[in-house]
Amino acid sequence: MIAERKDDHVRLAVEQQQQHSGRNQFDEVSFVHHALAGLDRPDVSLTTAFAGLTWPVPLYINAMTGGSERTGAINRDLGIAARETGVPIASGSMSAYFKDPGCARTFSVLREENPDGFVIANVNATASVDRARRAVDLLRADALQIHLNTVQETVMPEGDRSFASWVPQIERIAAGVDVPVIVKEVGFGLSRETVRLLDGLGVRIADLGGRGGTDFARIENGRRPLGDYAYLDGWGQSTAACLLDAQDAPIPVLASGGVRHPLDVARALALGASGVGVSGTFLRTLLDDGVAALIDRIRMWLDHLAALQTVLGAPTPAALTHCDLLIHGELRDFCADRGIDTRPLARRSGSLTSATR
Repeated sequence: MIAERKDDHVRLAVEQQQQHSGRNQFDEVSFVHHALAGLDRPDVSLTTAFAGLTWPVPLYINAMTGGSERTGAINRDLGIAARETGVPIASGSMSAYFKDPGCARTFSVLREENPDGFVIANVNATASVDRARRAVDLLRADALQIHLNTVQETVMPEGDRSFASWVPQIERIAAGVDVPVIVKEVGFGLSRETVRLLDGLGVRIADLGGRGGTDFARIENGRRPLGDYAYLDGWGQSTAACLLDAQDAPIPVLASGGVRHPLDVARALALGASGVGVSGTFLRTLLDDGVAALIDRIRMWLDHLAALQTVLGAPTPAALTHCDLLIHGELRDFCADRGIDTRPLARRSGSLTSATR
């Protein structure tokens, strides 16, 4: 049953990728172009550092799958792509492993194929501390993701319906494992209030996981005979909105959800993300064209990101937070309603000029 559900998730996620309109709220974020801001390309680094971690690049393959023969093969190829490109990689939810230890290799293959890379294990917020440790041990993981998915669970025919225990359990897990804990949403976004709460629970990093990419409410509704939760399509905040909402976050934030190309990566970094995760876009590339094509695509993205930093005068990903940004449309309306003043974002490049000239 679990293996069948995992395969359904992959199938329905790819169908969503094929149906996407192509637009999301990242399109409502634009850079102010300064024609003399550019750097020399050799002076640009992609290294990002946050929460005591250092990644060679600010791009990572975010949590996708595992738990069945087919998803194990996908994880094998994702592990290969991570190894060949140097990007960190997160496992999909490992709940299937706890229910059936026989599927362990569908997850551990990520580490087998990527022995020296940065690998992130993944559990849900109901996992015991013992299970969280087992997940870390299985992957020899460098960090642990705890995913939040109340909306998905609500729509999932066999999903959980009790969420009150999640907050104290996250605190217990964060205190009980020996690696940094990342809490991520699965596509409905983390509000600034939630990020502040996570900080108080001992969580080191928040992955905002906003709307704009794979919609797990739609996926689970596609598994319901009547499709009776269709009205939840579009629930939550976009990734761009979450980044603006978390401008003063007390812990580092990662951005994922609806990242379509290198410009979205640059936008997310400029809005304050320390790293940017991609799932659906890379999954479709892998399934349509194979692992070699995915490796080529990731390398292209990294090359293009370095090119964008060169044009924008940002020697590091963190320096993109000094670039001038304009916020448009419904995203600007969101900011107004949440009391976020976007005007300073359009006038912050002076610090970059003084730092790099």
